[in-house]
Amino acid sequence: MKLKAKIAGPKVHDVGYRYFLMSMAMSNRIRMFEAHNIESNDGDEVLVLAEGDEEAIKAFRVLAETKRPARSVVSSIVFEDYEGDVMKIGEYAQFCSTVQLNKAIPVLLDMRDDLKEMKNDIKAVRKNTDIIPQMHEEIKGLREDIQPGYGMTLRQVQADIRAIKDRLGML
Repeated sequence: MKLKAKIAGPKVHDVGYRYFLMSMAMSNRIRMFEAHNIESNDGDEVLVLAEGDEEAIKAFRVLAETKRPARSVVSSIVFEDYEGDVMKIGEYAQFCSTVQLNKAIPVLLDMRDDLKEMKNDIKAVRKNTDIIPQMHEEIKGLREDIQPGYGMTLRQVQADIRAIKDRLGML
C-alpha cells in the first residue's frame, strides 16, 4: 500500500518534522519512505511518501495525524493514495544526512575560524600575563618595605584616638 501526505502549517519546516516522520516510519517497519520540505501557494508543507504493508501504513497514518514535533504548528494534514515510486528508507536516511551536513559545514567552518582567532587572543593574553609572577614578587617586596611605616602610623592613630576619648571622658 502507498500513501501520500501533505502536512501544512506556519511551522512545519526547521522543526525536525522529516526526521520525526522517518522515525515513526521505521518504528512501523516501513521500508519505503521519503519526506520533503516544499513551499506551495498555501505556505510551507512537508510532502510525505510511504509504502509498506497495509497495517503498517495505517498505523503510520494514525501516528502522523496524532503526533507532532514539539515546535511544529500544523494547520492541515491531507492524505491520499499514491501510485509513483518511493525511495528506500535507507537511501532517504543517507539523503537526510547529506542535507544536514550541507547545513552544518558552513557553521563548523565559522567555528573553526573563531577558534583560531581565540587561540591568537589567548596567546596575546599569555604574553601580557607572563610578567605577573615577577610583578607579584616586586609588589611583595615593596609591601614589606612599607609595612613597618604603616604599622607605626596605625599605632600613632590608635594612640591619638585614645587621647581624644580620654579628654572627652569617654574611656
